[in-house]
Amino acid sequence: MPEPQALLEPLELDALYITRPENVRYLTGFPHPEDAQVLIAPEGAFLLTDPRYPEAERESRIPARVLKREEREALFQDLRGRVGFEAEHLPYAALERLRELSPAEWVPTKGVIERLRLKKSPEEVARIRQAQALAERALERALTLLRPGVEEREVALEIEFFLRKEGAEDVAFPPIVASGARGALPHAGASEKRLEPGELITLDLGAKVAGYHSDMTRTVALGKPSPEMRRVYEAVQEALEVALQGLKPGRTGKEVDALAREALGRHGLDRYFVHSLGHGVGLAVHEGPGLSPYTEEVLEPGMVVTVEPGVYLPGVGGVRIEELVLITEDGIELLSRFPRGYLEV
Repeated sequence: MPEPQALLEPLELDALYITRPENVRYLTGFPHPEDAQVLIAPEGAFLLTDPRYPEAERESRIPARVLKREEREALFQDLRGRVGFEAEHLPYAALERLRELSPAEWVPTKGVIERLRLKKSPEEVARIRQAQALAERALERALTLLRPGVEEREVALEIEFFLRKEGAEDVAFPPIVASGARGALPHAGASEKRLEPGELITLDLGAKVAGYHSDMTRTVALGKPSPEMRRVYEAVQEALEVALQGLKPGRTGKEVDALAREALGRHGLDRYFVHSLGHGVGLAVHEGPGLSPYTEEVLEPGMVVTVEPGVYLPGVGGVRIEELVLITEDGIELLSRFPRGYLEV
């Protein structure tokens, strides 16, 4: 990562105010980024937080200032020139307050730190590996609970409890446990619905470790599913394999997404694939780069993405299989190691 102040000259800025928590953590390592900001100035960058975090100087990689409200306002009153802010994150009311306090010209910016986060360092990849390994252990635990009569939310709660107990900072997102017809809802929250024999069950989960996330999905059968849903499973598995074979540096997200859609189209199922093929994973569980029909971004070594084709039949059920993948110099490395073949429990 370049020195933060090196970002100013290309943007023709005198300072840059960073408020998005993931970007604050990326620049500082501070574990409470939702209550902190970073101000980048020509003389350097420093973390801003409040007296609830007296340990900030020790926990931040860059100098930290623990400021009371009046001290923070005095700091902004001293700003001059062109000061960039994160237009996609800073609320309008907060921007208006900054303009009241400061004579500076507040300039909207977009994606400045996010572009730096696209390619992961070896240290970042190591944290994602840790999060993924922990999530896979949680999935192993969840599979032991799948039997007729168990509520979806019981399984989801056990996943959360296991992850926390085994050292996760947090879950990456509330676990998805979607059985039977609810599997047709791509982001179905776990409900009080009870599992039934012959259903497919989609489990989508991830862990957060040292700020970094994992994300994976498996769809399993509780006994024998219908021939139709078994056919859907095989089609999604094929689409996943085709996409993984085509995923390599130099390809665009749009090109890889098209491979999966074409594979599903050969089975007449592409119209039931209603979301993008994948997304980046790191300090946010959903970040760049994307794998979608609209993504022209070229994939590069060091990027970490999901590959998650799915088919969702309204009123019937759904299948999604998701892998977590590191783009390498000559191809890919699967960070997710959990078996993905057809499984009956």
